[in-house]
Amino acid sequence: MTYQSSLKRYPTWFLLPALLVFGALFVFPTILSFFFSFTDWNVNRSVVSFIGLENFRELFADAKLRATISNTLVYSFSVTFLRNLMGLLLALMLNLSLRGKNLLRTLFFLPYVIAPIVIGYLFKAVYQSQHGLLNTLLRSMGLAFLAKDWLNDPNIALFSTIMVDVWRTTGFTMVIYLAGLQLIPKELYESAHIDGANGLWRFFHVTFPLLAASVTVNVVLSLIGTMKVFVMIMVLTNGGPGFATEVLNTYINNYAFAFGLYGYGTAANMILSVLILILGVPVLVFLRRREVEL
Repeated sequence: MTYQSSLKRYPTWFLLPALLVFGALFVFPTILSFFFSFTDWNVNRSVVSFIGLENFRELFADAKLRATISNTLVYSFSVTFLRNLMGLLLALMLNLSLRGKNLLRTLFFLPYVIAPIVIGYLFKAVYQSQHGLLNTLLRSMGLAFLAKDWLNDPNIALFSTIMVDVWRTTGFTMVIYLAGLQLIPKELYESAHIDGANGLWRFFHVTFPLLAASVTVNVVLSLIGTMKVFVMIMVLTNGGPGFATEVLNTYINNYAFAFGLYGYGTAANMILSVLILILGVPVLVFLRRREVEL
């Protein structure tokens, strides 16, 4: 083997450790999950038996699962839309020549680096109906009629959890948009200004089209991440009241670990994986195609 040929083989060997870890921690468990979703594996059985599609039949007959899928989709699309809207607005503001903008960028990004479980317990105290910070503030402003039992009212509990996740993750979205804004050549804005274009025209015809890659990253990461939400819901509401805030991962956790129905829980997890593929892949393809067109 010549020196040149051995040099070309080096990058392949460097990939091997990462591929082994990926295979052991993702590919192998995924294959096992697929197998166990067709079994009656549970905490009371010493022998696992193949039962075909029985777990999936029970799942689709469960009204709670349908409500759970609906909650997951509402949560995912709402958080994705709001964090991208607010992240873009913050990025546009902090891309201007403002005094203290670096401090503001840090403050807005800070919630994202705090563990979700800490954020969850913090907002559980903020949302507390009697002495929580939010209701106390509303009462002190003479807006007592707006005070709610934010986490125990089934009509607003899901909305309350959505706003916590938006607050936590908007800073990350802002940073991605800021990076995209700083890659846009200043000459384009100068040319548009000379041509008499106003700020709104410059945004829709210069800024937003050139942020296509940033939009793709933020939307896809947000959509997939929020479909898999677990910690925030578990800490804030544990899926309650009733199952008003139950999402797929809390549903899976309850059946697989609380009830010990591992096969049933694994089947529910397969549904979540398929749902992420059904939503994530078309959105990714559409946004990537939009990048090319723009």
